[in-house]
Amino acid sequence: MILRFEGVSYYYPGLNRPALDGLDLNVHSGESLLVAGASGSGKSTFCRACIGLIPHFHHGRLSGKVFVDGLDTVQFPVHELFRHAGLVFQNPDAQLFNQTVEAELVYGLESLGISSSEIEQRLAWASKLAELDALMNRSPYTLSGGEKQRVALGAILTLRPKLLLLDEPFTHLDPEATEMLRRILRSMKSEGITILVIEHRLHEIIQDMDRMIILHQGRGVADGTPNQVLADDLSPYGLNPPPLLKIFREFGIKKPIFNIDEAIQNLTHQNLLDHFYDHLVHPPVIPSKLSTASNEPVVEIEGLWSRNNGSPILQGIDLFIRKGECVALLGRNGAGKTTLIKHLNGLLKPERGLVRIFGIDTRKRPVSELSRKVSLVWQNPNDQIFQPTVRQEVLTGPKAFKSYDGSWCDELFNRFGLLPLLDRSPFALSEGQKKRVSFATALSVKPDLVVFDEPTAGQDEPSRYQLTSIFGQLRAKGQTILFVTHDLEFAAEHASRWILLADGKIIGEGSPDEVMAQSRIMEKAGLQPTQRFQLIQAITRLKEKKN
Repeated sequence: MILRFEGVSYYYPGLNRPALDGLDLNVHSGESLLVAGASGSGKSTFCRACIGLIPHFHHGRLSGKVFVDGLDTVQFPVHELFRHAGLVFQNPDAQLFNQTVEAELVYGLESLGISSSEIEQRLAWASKLAELDALMNRSPYTLSGGEKQRVALGAILTLRPKLLLLDEPFTHLDPEATEMLRRILRSMKSEGITILVIEHRLHEIIQDMDRMIILHQGRGVADGTPNQVLADDLSPYGLNPPPLLKIFREFGIKKPIFNIDEAIQNLTHQNLLDHFYDHLVHPPVIPSKLSTASNEPVVEIEGLWSRNNGSPILQGIDLFIRKGECVALLGRNGAGKTTLIKHLNGLLKPERGLVRIFGIDTRKRPVSELSRKVSLVWQNPNDQIFQPTVRQEVLTGPKAFKSYDGSWCDELFNRFGLLPLLDRSPFALSEGQKKRVSFATALSVKPDLVVFDEPTAGQDEPSRYQLTSIFGQLRAKGQTILFVTHDLEFAAEHASRWILLADGKIIGEGSPDEVMAQSRIMEKAGLQPTQRFQLIQAITRLKEKKN
């Protein structure tokens, strides 16, 4: 038994509601376990308890027993427990602080007084397993999100833990980095390491997992194989169902289906191919996707270039976005997406070219003025929050811009589940809750253009639903939405236009289906079509073959 929870309850300091509530759980050596649940269900608290951060760092009130590799976490310090269990945080930046990747990987070993020969052996093993050999002399701060995650993973692997925990590891990864991480985790399991993954994006990892549990309000409410757990109704627990599972449920088929081949087999066996094809190509209309665009320009970009330390990031970008559009900006990590959107409220100024927002040349106006019209929700909410309470955080903008609307702010508090959190510090919230605070903060000033960087990261199904509803409400009022995402399922549902970036250049644009049909462009952007689109293509090929 590598991990055991015996009636574990935990209360954070100053809170009367338990984050974990009588949790019992046994994990056997060599298992791969997926832990799912809504935001605030106790997943991150569970991770902290697994490695002794609770109770040694987060003090609060703990009852019950947690054993890691047979060690009582109350009786052993965190540095000793790290030899047995390691955690890759949801935000890998919180774990990186050395000047090079190699220094990051050996830091823990040197701190423990491991011999030089042993350090060399462990470094070679961990760097190979985490696929870091080409990055060893790089600074962690110059790496992409996926690369940083692998560095944090490698640093933990050097300690040779028997249990590895990853808190929402797929949140900020493009499809290529996602597949790389899946490959690395499979290699780790083959080495005998027990893998425990916390994740909202179930479809990214579920086929590699032996077992799945669902946490709800700090309790374990479901436990079994993924097929067993997902055969039941998940709606009470706020989970994001895998896309194929969701599609089949809408059609009335309850059997859990996770891949295209399995889907085709089931539809063929039940003689449902034609009916299902009609269902896929004529889906229900989503209000947030209804076209409300006018010809009035909101964003006009001409020949935009941007460099970082002499290296080009954006190379001659031309872009036009109209009032009322909902546009998705897509591409692999490092394509230039975040750099591009930072030009929209003046955080970055054009080195060459022109950026006009509502006809305003961004070079001639300060960020403080542009921010009244353009709100930017950053990828990492920790870079954006700064006030002592959630209420103050959300209300700072409206009061500064003299645009406070009490009823609108109250609606945002309610929609994003912030009412119970208003007097809490935003820094003490889960990553998903912090993200919802940043949504409310951006929207509270009633901007004309809202720009979201990875809006679905860390969000459960109820939060995604509220975001969808907000999108529809904003567009109905003529406001414009641009969002950056790796979540192509969300982008296909809600964006009327996709713009693809690769190597700092726009390489394609059009409706989601038009873009996904261009396989060469999708491959160049490092993207894969949605499972709905893949299923339509598979059925089409089968129908053509029969004819």
